[in-house]
Amino acid sequence: MKNKQAIIGALAVIFASIMWGFDGIVLTPRLFNLDVIFVVFLLHLIPFVIMNLFLYKEYRHMRNFTYGDVFFLFLIAMFGGILGTVSIVKALFLVNFKHLTVVVLLQKLQPVFSIALAAIILGERIRRRFVLWAGVAIAASYFLVFGFQLPRIDADHETAQAAFFALLAAFAFGSSTVFSKKILNKYSFHTGTFYRYGFTSLILLLVVVISGRTAQFDLITTNNWIYFLIIAFTTGSGAIFLYYFGLIRIRAVLATMCELFFPLSAIVFDYIFNGKLLNPVQWFAAALMIFAIIQLNRNKR
Repeated sequence: MKNKQAIIGALAVIFASIMWGFDGIVLTPRLFNLDVIFVVFLLHLIPFVIMNLFLYKEYRHMRNFTYGDVFFLFLIAMFGGILGTVSIVKALFLVNFKHLTVVVLLQKLQPVFSIALAAIILGERIRRRFVLWAGVAIAASYFLVFGFQLPRIDADHETAQAAFFALLAAFAFGSSTVFSKKILNKYSFHTGTFYRYGFTSLILLLVVVISGRTAQFDLITTNNWIYFLIIAFTTGSGAIFLYYFGLIRIRAVLATMCELFFPLSAIVFDYIFNGKLLNPVQWFAAALMIFAIIQLNRNKR
């Protein structure tokens, strides 16, 4: 029975990871005709509206929220919901279907930031092995983006700009992971997810209204709505719940191995849908970076 639960959990994490790979390569980039902040707003608002249909009882927790709970939920929304998602969507839009795999792979640096921030914010001890493998992962990410060339950070070199936003997204998501630990010590993962989407939707609603981005509604095409709905039901909140469903049934090390289907599926989808492949240097750098990330996850507390 225990083995059966582990198999179910592993398959759930694998499928969620593949869904995220599909989203980063195929779905979200198809919304490039819209404003980035407006896209992120709808990517949170639509799933949140859907969540209200079956998670409406989560509102009962509001009466028990402390100022600390609200503060950390706000930080989770700001870093994971807004800064992280805006940065990764911006990165995907910048490369114009040319280097989507690179952008997706750079997200895997998230553990480097989450472990470092956990040491700073939560007081967790950093081992020397972390410094070693974090260094390897960061070095590999450089060669993944630039190969053996010197970086060119200018207006015409969109890959470099996209790499910056992808790294910013990894930092933001890593920060959100650390802040989430504070919330998940008191509340369930679906409570945390519900309020993360809720807080993010509310904050971005104010941004969209104040900045005059409501005019973007007139620019939404039928295809845009189709992609928004597909993301909402599958790679958005659907994948998150599926991921956590599997995560509570398997060990962290196994989950890390299963999550490799995220970058691997991204490589496959980028080839199938866009005809893009990494060059030999990028293949080696990607493999080295993923190996380093595995070591980071295996050795973190």
